[in-house]
Amino acid sequence: MSEHLISERRGAVLHLRLNRPDRRNALNTALLADLAAALGTAAEDGGVRVACLVGEGGHFAAGADIDEIAAKGSAEGAADPRKAAWASIRSFPKPVVAGVEGSCLGGGCELMLMADLVVAGQGATFGLPETSLGLIPGAGGTQRLTALVGRARAMRMILTGERIDAPTALDWGLVAWLAESGADEAAALAERLAGRAPLALAAAKRAVIDAAEGPLAEGLVAERLAFEALLDSADKAEGIAAFREKRAPVFEGH
Repeated sequence: MSEHLISERRGAVLHLRLNRPDRRNALNTALLADLAAALGTAAEDGGVRVACLVGEGGHFAAGADIDEIAAKGSAEGAADPRKAAWASIRSFPKPVVAGVEGSCLGGGCELMLMADLVVAGQGATFGLPETSLGLIPGAGGTQRLTALVGRARAMRMILTGERIDAPTALDWGLVAWLAESGADEAAALAERLAGRAPLALAAAKRAVIDAAEGPLAEGLVAERLAFEALLDSADKAEGIAAFREKRAPVFEGH
């Protein structure tokens, strides 16, 4: 656990809580580095199957740390260590479930867009207001938001800085579920995912990302290669055996 990130392992789930409540969990360099490091360690830990990400103090993350951004020019931006942290977070190979409460804005919204499954609390608010600061989203927001909600809605949110509520986010496909408590439901969902076949979950995640972010032909090839690799896995054999025997499978991740 670090000053800005609370990390707790419960069974096969790594629970991560952004912990700058006095700044509505604004993503400064230290917090992003801690998050990237925690996920990097979890990626190599066979006992961790799922990560669950939430925010402390009633908010997910209200954006980047404005004080840090204000001090950067183009040269500093090009050498910004945050770029490596963002890349590391995005490359985490296991499922990430995000539970969103309160503000999910700017860099916080971009972090949410990197999650694989998002549960929004009823009071959650989403937005990419960077153009109001004379900037644009710089951690994939223009690309991932457009892929999820389409060009017209992405333009609406990014050019105007408009914030949308949780029901609208669900209707637009920005989140997968609404719940009374996004954080609690995300934790429960992560626990359910942890009982599924870890190799298959990782392969499915990669295939869906390839479909969303790459050309169709490349995605189809990657999907088939992943499928064929799983045919030799013990988890596949266990899953089929459990189905035939009408029992719950016990997956070991190999």
